[in-house]
Amino acid sequence: MANLKEVKQRINSVMSTQQITKAMKMVSAAKLRRAQDKIVQMRPYSQKLTGILNNVSSASEGDEDIVFAVKRETKKVLLVPVTSDKGLCGAFNTNIIKATNTAISQQFSGAEISILPIGKKSYEYYKKSDYHLVDTYFGIFQQLSFEAVKEAATFAMNGFLAGDYDQVFLVFNEFKNVATQEIRVEQFLPMASSASDQVNTAETDYLLEPSRAYIIEELVPIALRIQFYKAVLESNASEHGARMTAMDKATENAGELLKELKLMYNRTRQAAITNEILEIVAGANALAGK
Repeated sequence: MANLKEVKQRINSVMSTQQITKAMKMVSAAKLRRAQDKIVQMRPYSQKLTGILNNVSSASEGDEDIVFAVKRETKKVLLVPVTSDKGLCGAFNTNIIKATNTAISQQFSGAEISILPIGKKSYEYYKKSDYHLVDTYFGIFQQLSFEAVKEAATFAMNGFLAGDYDQVFLVFNEFKNVATQEIRVEQFLPMASSASDQVNTAETDYLLEPSRAYIIEELVPIALRIQFYKAVLESNASEHGARMTAMDKATENAGELLKELKLMYNRTRQAAITNEILEIVAGANALAGK
């Protein structure tokens, strides 16, 4: 049985850890509220902008006049895994990396793969791989803003137009609630066909000035950058939700461990007291026997 000093040290260590996990949970809760507000406000704007674009583009014979919708044979693929900069958020980062690797092995087997990591965790993982790594934009979360995300989105869009990439996919966690995040492997480029997006939606007759082609040319880049930004915001909210849940579980586990350690401490202390009493009685009996 462990001695009292060792058990006491373990109790103090667990109590210190529990205080840290409680503080991290509170910090994550505060950050989650701000991140959740951002994504909740972004979703209607993104959906409405995409709906307008699809409605306008559906008036044409197809998407052949939209340069970002041109489909090519898949030879070069750019994957954008969106992870966090920090750990202690459960399987949040691991799941993104697993989903990215699964997509590489199953969907893009034989294609030339490039990785544009968003977040330090994906950057640190893929810098050890044999894939071509675009290491310019992984620090977006250090100062998250639309301007920073727009640069990464523009890089992917320009690469698609130049023929450097035939397809671009975003891999991120979609925020559902504090305890639930859903992994999404979403096609960023080429844009999905407007016909498939217009199923069961009512068309609106827009008056377009100066022309439909000009409007599409202006709307498409904006919509794509908003789509990219939305994915990053989804991941940001999911990260704080995952960390809050992980720290809550860690705090509960620390509490259970403390109960066991305190019980062990009391038993050890009682055993030590009993041994002392037995030694005193044995000594007394020995003296009486003389």
